[in-house]
Amino acid sequence: MSDRGTLQRQLQEGAASLGVSLSDAQQGLLLDYLQEFAKWNKAYNLSAVRDIQQMLGRHLLDSLAVVPHIHGQNLIDVGTGGGLPGIVLAICYPEKKFTLLDSNGKKTRFLFHVKTLLGLENVTVENCRVESLKPESLFDTVISRAFASLADMTHWCRHLLSDNGQFLAMKGQFPQVELDEIREAYELLSSIELQVPGEEGERHLLIIRRKQS
Repeated sequence: MSDRGTLQRQLQEGAASLGVSLSDAQQGLLLDYLQEFAKWNKAYNLSAVRDIQQMLGRHLLDSLAVVPHIHGQNLIDVGTGGGLPGIVLAICYPEKKFTLLDSNGKKTRFLFHVKTLLGLENVTVENCRVESLKPESLFDTVISRAFASLADMTHWCRHLLSDNGQFLAMKGQFPQVELDEIREAYELLSSIELQVPGEEGERHLLIIRRKQS
């Protein structure tokens, strides 16, 4: 287990290289979240990654990489699992509202625990399938990290999105075939190649919206 000082330096350096500014309080919350994630992972299998330092790069920094590209005030993280990127984004944007949705009860129990422990009043946890969610108000942004194909994401989540809302899909390699499958109804506004410190392999953030008629 890495000591907290080592993890904090890794977090500070990683965030700086991503151009993300974190207060001391936000750094503390992110490290508290990471330590709870690592602890609960043993029983709840939140991630295949077991080493906490690897988790910091693979999960925390990967989630922090999208912080500069977040749009709107009311966001939902679909298929959030252990809260990635939703918990990380909620810590970075305390003024925005985040709904974290997952159909796995063990994972949402962990999310309720983290929300309470860290005092994240801007987080709502939903334990259900995405197609059965009936939100009180529509979302500005639907974000997902390796949740599904773009065709499935846009199909299952379209009832959640406001008229001017956007899908943010966190992907590995650029998914041209998936984009071709949805081009009748959706347009790619932007594709951002993410450079996650210490992580190999391609990362892309796709910003997609319904075609305007």
